[in-house]
Amino acid sequence: MKARFAMVLALATATASAGDWKEFRGSNAQGHAEGTNLPTHWTDTENVLWKTPIAGLGWSSPVVLEDRVFLTSAVSEKGALAPTQSLRALCINLKDGTTTWDIEVFSQESVSPAVDKIHGKNSQASPTPITDGKHVFVHFGTRGTACLTLDGKIVWKTQELKYQPVHGNGGSPVLFKGLLIISCDGGDRAFIAALERDSGKIRWQHYRSVKPAAKKFAFGTPLLIDVGGQMQLISQGAGAVYGYRPEDGQEIWQARYGDGYSVIPRPVFAHGLLYVGTGYDQAKLIAVDPTGKGDVTETHIKWTMTRGAPHTPSPLVVGDELYVVSDKGIATCLNAKTGEQIWQERLGGNYSSSPLFADGKIYLQSEEGESIIIKPGTTYSEIARNKLEPRTFASHAVVGSSLLVRTEKNLYRIGNKK
Repeated sequence: MKARFAMVLALATATASAGDWKEFRGSNAQGHAEGTNLPTHWTDTENVLWKTPIAGLGWSSPVVLEDRVFLTSAVSEKGALAPTQSLRALCINLKDGTTTWDIEVFSQESVSPAVDKIHGKNSQASPTPITDGKHVFVHFGTRGTACLTLDGKIVWKTQELKYQPVHGNGGSPVLFKGLLIISCDGGDRAFIAALERDSGKIRWQHYRSVKPAAKKFAFGTPLLIDVGGQMQLISQGAGAVYGYRPEDGQEIWQARYGDGYSVIPRPVFAHGLLYVGTGYDQAKLIAVDPTGKGDVTETHIKWTMTRGAPHTPSPLVVGDELYVVSDKGIATCLNAKTGEQIWQERLGGNYSSSPLFADGKIYLQSEEGESIIIKPGTTYSEIARNKLEPRTFASHAVVGSSLLVRTEKNLYRIGNKK
């Protein structure tokens, strides 16, 4: 299985090295990039290849296809957290940062106080777009999902995925063959659904089999993995993480983690294990063997981390080490196979974006705008710290020898100027 996973990861990173960053956490979905000569020093003016203002507010991360950068934003004259918003998709020219197109996909109107209310650290445009190379798909939670051409023409849009959001939207979609798959975990109902990629019609929809005693909502982004030649769709909700058959949504296994809810980190897969965050109130990180059937809680959870586990940032595996950063700025390196702590360091600041590995370095981004670059390894070794404007909740993208960094007001392309 390790050989098969290595082959899948190699194919995925080969795609990323060609210059594309097609979904949240990159074309391999693991937070790895094959970029070289990436910058280690920048300011608001130094090593900035271009800086483009983005109207409104959105915490979706940028995705890249050739010379196009896609992202979403929500624009309102009444403020970022107002219930009435213009939900928009944008395409930015990678070469010079000019806006190629900027269109309204949905006009969001006020529904009710319960539906309208979002968390102060969220936005109305937080899910990251995804592209199949011919289209770009944008998602705004229960407010709607759409498919656009690369030139910005709407192919289809739907608002059929109905549930009551809590704190707004969050999780990003994933593509599997002809399907766009989305986790839909609201305060009233929790399910996972697949839309037909070409039409937006619902192909399948299944409610979560685990019913939490209290809070049901989550913001998970699914992950596709190969387990013994069978593709599995990994999706975490409140109370449990699941392995599904992506073609029809049938559940293969479940691993329960109690009352965990508001689950945000995207899982990663390495060494035959899934590394899964369990959300609030007490964050944990569990390592799950995905080869089981049915309820595998007692048999396939191999180890659990509690101290320093993240509520929001996704984990990162580099070699035999697993790296996590907590929302409160505690970075931890673990043995990925055993869960044994190797080192732990207080970075300072608060963290929501997910760590990135590229060019032999790990990039961490604080909400306050500070980027910390470290060397992977069994001792903490800091390379540099750089500061942009606050706030920064989005995760980085990599394009060749440059980084794309989204802040509250701007999108930056950062690279070493010759």
